[in-house]
Amino acid sequence: MLAAGLAFSGCSIKQVAVNSLGDALAKGGSGGSFGTDNDPELVEAAVPFSLKLMESILLESPEHEALLTATAGGFTQYAYAFVQQEADAVEEEDFERASELRHRARNLYLRARDYGLRALDVAHPGFREALATDPVAAVAGMKVADVEALYWTAASWASAISLSKDDPALIGEVPQMEALIDRAYALDADFDSGAIHTFLMSYELARADGDGNPVERARRHFERAVELSGGRKASPYITWAENICVQRQDAAEFRRLLETALAIDVDARPEWRLENTILQRRARRLLGQIDILFLNP
Repeated sequence: MLAAGLAFSGCSIKQVAVNSLGDALAKGGSGGSFGTDNDPELVEAAVPFSLKLMESILLESPEHEALLTATAGGFTQYAYAFVQQEADAVEEEDFERASELRHRARNLYLRARDYGLRALDVAHPGFREALATDPVAAVAGMKVADVEALYWTAASWASAISLSKDDPALIGEVPQMEALIDRAYALDADFDSGAIHTFLMSYELARADGDGNPVERARRHFERAVELSGGRKASPYITWAENICVQRQDAAEFRRLLETALAIDVDARPEWRLENTILQRRARRLLGQIDILFLNP
């Protein structure tokens, strides 16, 4: 009897330790100090270890909602910052390598999406099944506390879809992704200094049933994203330049917005230092492609 009691106590202590580590990892996202780093290559080498550690903890504590959400966010950011960005950078010189990287990015996005869906399913049992049946009804019960999971799940899902134009089944899941981001927007439109607005800037152009002019809808999101970030995030400027300026063949605004992004002091907001450093590299690359992107640059 005593041995059984000790064994039970040991399992409880182990679970407490696992959950405590899970809490710490979730609080730090995919690496805690990574966001303030100024060395993308160092972070690129370090992040996979953190992500695999998070997955290891989830094997022991599969219903740790906060860690599931953080893991979804970590894989989404890693896939975009270090895999998809590299694909774009090497495409002109090595199309086959770029295709391989995009395939890898797609798989990472889908892994992120699945972690996000698991987090939402923990908070709302049966959610994933309901989402596949009636997306709008399924998200109706979401609360403000769910916004982070809604955002990362939608962001990773949308990114995977954008890299899967030859996959009708995944494209057919757009209504589910759209329901997630629309519910997040309804609950907390200004989440994370304009992250949802930046997402919707590009998505409004593809939305099938939006009201009014999609460019004007996108512009409202752009203006709000810039306002919320105090003009110190490069992402709204680059998103508008890539998605709207190229579509409208407005090379002058394209150049102005990218130069604005490049003028941002990455040290002004240390928590955005890594993000801005990576995106400024993208801005420089886009400026170098202006003769390709525009008929009359």
